[in-house]
Amino acid sequence: MTILELKHVNYSIDDRTILKDLNLKLASGDWVTVVGPSGTGKSTLLKIIAGLQDATDGDVVLDDTSTLTIPIGTVRQQISYATQSAQLFGETVRDNLDFPFLVRQETVNEVTQRDGLVKMGLPENYLDKAVSELSGGERQRIGVLRNLLFPPKVLLLDEISTGLDSETKAAIWQAIHALHDRENNIVLSVTHDEQEIAEAQTVLTLHEGEGVLTHE
Repeated sequence: MTILELKHVNYSIDDRTILKDLNLKLASGDWVTVVGPSGTGKSTLLKIIAGLQDATDGDVVLDDTSTLTIPIGTVRQQISYATQSAQLFGETVRDNLDFPFLVRQETVNEVTQRDGLVKMGLPENYLDKAVSELSGGERQRIGVLRNLLFPPKVLLLDEISTGLDSETKAAIWQAIHALHDRENNIVLSVTHDEQEIAEAQTVLTLHEGEGVLTHE
């Protein structure tokens, strides 16, 4: 059963076509690795799916409903977008990990937060650690964890492991794969990492605005 569908998605800027008539159907459990040269629209594609950028033409459909007709807050709870450099806010890690609960008007679950920290290879007491004291790799772990506390139907990953040390990279991917195995959600992951590409089972290659889907 199709959960996420792209219908004739186009994106142009300054008379330059970035994405051209892109069509894609994804079902629960699908994991697609998105590749292509710089400037071919990989990040643009993810932002359009996430509702952070409007397509020039075409439609993104979630559960048979155009995301254009769904409140953006609901879209962002169903489709989660994680970037290469996590933008943390507030003063502490707790401020960031409370946020997913607060926007859903749910009681903050500190047990879930602490369990998530451990799964990311961080100490439980990091909840009260100042954001300003975090290393770059720790900031990225917290940023990704913020996306995972409420498992989305669609998880968009935009080069999230670029520039990270091997330990941080392993911790993040282990947490994401565990969630994917447990929740059977859809993952689209943009990467230039040769190992990640080699291990991919389904690859979407963007070139000159068009996308080609291949299965290993």
